[in-house]
Amino acid sequence: MSSAFEPPPVVASVPDPWRWTWHPYHTLDVDMLHDLLALRQAVFVVEQNCAYLDITGADRVAWHLCLWQKPPGEMAELVAYARAFHPGAYDASNEAVIGRVVVAPGYRRQGLGRAVVAEALNRLFSDLGPVATKLSAQAHLEELYASLGFVTNGPGFLEDGIPHLPMRRPAIPAPPVDLRPTVPSP
Repeated sequence: MSSAFEPPPVVASVPDPWRWTWHPYHTLDVDMLHDLLALRQAVFVVEQNCAYLDITGADRVAWHLCLWQKPPGEMAELVAYARAFHPGAYDASNEAVIGRVVVAPGYRRQGLGRAVVAEALNRLFSDLGPVATKLSAQAHLEELYASLGFVTNGPGFLEDGIPHLPMRRPAIPAPPVDLRPTVPSP
């Protein structure tokens, strides 16, 4: 997924030419919105063969975390994404929510899934201070989320035909994640 916009520099633990961006819905430009919806659709609908309605009103009250790579002379490419909600925005709970965590197929097995969740936790902490956070994890990723302090807090369930687990993380700061050793050169 490529975008014509230039992502602004944000302090993060990723090397150049990688950049995190953190946006409420109303600040997303059309190229950013296109790229994040295209990545979600490519993975959650097409790759996982799961016909469901991905685009809902929830995006309008969410914060959108994007990890962009911009090789010299090229357009920015969205390589990882997560959607996050402040407490009360997604449901009536007093917990933040993280969802739609996705890494582009060509960038997997480099620690980016863990990094995007850790960065979402860091951004929520920066916005709100310590806040409990919950998510619905695909069951095969339970260990990844556990490595970031999430604990399974209920029975497994099927969501759109995929086994999931409810997981919760208490209100503590996120551990730092440094990608430099695992991110390939452009």
